[in-house]
Amino acid sequence: MKILNVLSTIFYILICKYSILYFLDYTYIYKALRVTYFTGHSTAFLEDYPFFENTTIKASNGQPWPIHKKYNTLDLSKNQKQFHKESESIAFLVIKNDEILFEQYYDGFSEKSKTNSFSMIKSYVVALLGKAIKEGYVDSLHQKVVDFLPDLSGAYAHKVTMGDLASMSAGMQWNEEYYLPFNVTAESYFTPDLYHLMMDIPISHEPGLQYDYQSGATQLLGLALAKATGMPLSSYLEQSFWYPLGYQSDALWQLDSKKNRNEKAFCCLASNARDFARLAKLYKNHGQWNGQQILDSIFIARSLNPRFEDTPDYGYGFWLKEFQGHQAFLMRGHLGQYVITFPSEDLIIVRLGHEKLEENVHPFASDIEQFMAMGLTINAQLKHDTTL
Repeated sequence: MKILNVLSTIFYILICKYSILYFLDYTYIYKALRVTYFTGHSTAFLEDYPFFENTTIKASNGQPWPIHKKYNTLDLSKNQKQFHKESESIAFLVIKNDEILFEQYYDGFSEKSKTNSFSMIKSYVVALLGKAIKEGYVDSLHQKVVDFLPDLSGAYAHKVTMGDLASMSAGMQWNEEYYLPFNVTAESYFTPDLYHLMMDIPISHEPGLQYDYQSGATQLLGLALAKATGMPLSSYLEQSFWYPLGYQSDALWQLDSKKNRNEKAFCCLASNARDFARLAKLYKNHGQWNGQQILDSIFIARSLNPRFEDTPDYGYGFWLKEFQGHQAFLMRGHLGQYVITFPSEDLIIVRLGHEKLEENVHPFASDIEQFMAMGLTINAQLKHDTTL
């Protein structure tokens, strides 16, 4: 009888907890616990995509990266190698003149390993906005979001533009927090219905006035682009970039659910280090790929310049940073997923990993400079190599 009483008490407590979460609209917490904490993590992680519904972006006419004649003949310092170990890197690439110069993988990963892009996908979604403008699906950066999402809520819903979403100035009521389960960022990661979640989050402040990094802005942009083009966001990515840029591997894009099939536009494309670098090459080369103008160079130039004078670190979908006298643009993702481009050096650096050693540092954690320095070190060694 005592055992039955204990079991009954436990069952009652569980029912009460579930009821409370249900009425507070926090039922997504159960999936969050199962996927994250019950797998030994405190936040989303690199290989979490099998726990979600995914849609496949198919590779077709793969175009391998050319291999530099000095491939892997140059090296990092002892301290730089140690930093990769401490920060749990899984991939580090240096691409010079559009050829792979240096490539290392760690912790059992390889060039074919799929890992979560996290927020690096935001750069792709903004690039898709540029493509949609080029193809006439969207009039301009100034077109109103409500033209595509009439259910958008909030006092300023009728004012926010596609460009406001792309430049992180949406004015949303949003808390960008990755480690607290009871907030909208966590809910957006685990909800089975992203559309209705996003429609319930108001545009509560005047948009277009100042930068405020919000993953919800990119999610709205993705939903709006799907409406504008009349096709799933993943299909538009496949058609616009995956095929013409010769991606070598299929990618997986997380969906909110099998029923609703909304892509998580703010995160969560599973691909590999080599393929993540292709968009950087397109932007570095002003939208040209093999002699074809894939993306408007004017749109790219605007993307790689800050919209707001008081926040020079962000343009449209890309981060901006000066380092050692060089201007760089970056794709960035949670836990230190980076694609860093130095156009003046014709240099692309890719770092993927399990951790970054600093969290919640704005605008840039110091690890970015470490990886920038590594890429420039390899680049400098090449310049001084007398055997060339």
